[in-house]
This record gives sequence, C-alpha cells and structure tokens, in this order.
Amino acid sequence: MLLASPQPLSPQAIHARLPGADLNVLLAELGKTYEGRGVCLVEVGGQWAFRTAPELGEKLTIEKDVERKLSRAALETLAIVAYHQPLTRAEIENIRGVATHKGTLDALMEMGWVKPGRRKETPGRPLTWVTTTAFLDHFGLESITDLPGMEDLKASGLLDKRPAIETIPDTGDLFDSPDLDAAEELADDDEFEDDEDDADDDDNEDDFDDEIDEEETEV
Repeated sequence: MLLASPQPLSPQAIHARLPGADLNVLLAELGKTYEGRGVCLVEVGGQWAFRTAPELGEKLTIEKDVERKLSRAALETLAIVAYHQPLTRAEIENIRGVATHKGTLDALMEMGWVKPGRRKETPGRPLTWVTTTAFLDHFGLESITDLPGMEDLKASGLLDKRPAIETIPDTGDLFDSPDLDAAEELADDDEFEDDEDDADDDDNEDDFDDEIDEEETEV
C-alpha cells in the first residue's frame, strides 16, 4: 500500500486495509526491512510514506545549466552601474528615465554581477551599487577601466556614429510645428478681418458724410 500510494497514508487508512494489525510493530519491522535498500520509511505529519534514502540524494540529483536571457531593463541597469559606479538606485532611475524594479537588481545580484557598495554620505545615506569581480571575469576584463569607451563602441557598430537627431526618420516634421502653422494662419485671418472692419468703417463714414450733406442742402 505504501509503495503504491501516490501520497502518504495515515494510520487510519492503513487500519482500513489491515484491520487488527499492530501498526507500531508492523511499521518498525517494515522500516528495518528496507534499511540500506535505497528507500526508507518516514513519518510525514503523522502519515507514513517511502522516500528515497538521503545518501542517494546527491547521486540522483541532476544539475543542468539553464541559459537565462537578461531583460532590457537588467541590461540597461548593468551598463549604468558598470560605467557610473558607485551610484544609488535613484541615480540609476534618473539616468534610465524610468523606475527600476527591485527584481532587476535582485536578478543581477543572483548572477553575481553587482553587489551593494558603501552608503552614500548624503541625507538618508542611500545604498550604492557596484560591479563584482565575477562581472570582470565573465566579460574578460582585468579592471573596470578596461570597459570599451564611446569611440570603441561606435567603431564596433554597437553605437550609431551619426548624431542622435539624424537617426530619427522624417526629422523634418519635428521642426514643422503644427501649432506654429496654426498660429500663423490665425494671425493671417485676424489681419484679414481687421482689413474688412476698416473697410466697413470707411463705408460707414462715407454714408454718414452723405447724410450730413443732404441735410445741409435741404436746410
């Protein structure tokens, strides 16, 4: 029953199949019988089950390297820490322009590439972050000063050599402000309306003068 059961069995469940059996004696003898045979009888929360012997655990454990791809946020954070260390989490967020999730730094710590540094001597004494020797070893660097500079990154094609504004397609539209065009159109309309108002005023003045002339003639 214990070998066939997918879960530990309680004494009541065993009694239901073996009525009248002395479980204390039976379980003790069963445990001795399987000693040194790769399995052992254990009690788990008042229930009984067979488990793999502890001495075989190491031999039955399979270790497999799993490649885990870093997220974009983690890559950006790692690059910022590498080039600007030591710096605080707030400074990382200021450079990235977005909030940095706690799990991002935790993932980099788990990989052994960053670690907490000294506390900054500013109000609140925030914790700083720095890279580790494992980071240098992984990327084949003797020291942090061996990191490639801006020109090296451009030469390798990792950075665009053109100014950032030229890499944006249709940048001409950025300088053609719709609001400016609309304002100019409104200004032209206002000038046109002003001209019409002036013309109407002139016509009204002429009509008024004609009426005065007619009244003087009648008098």
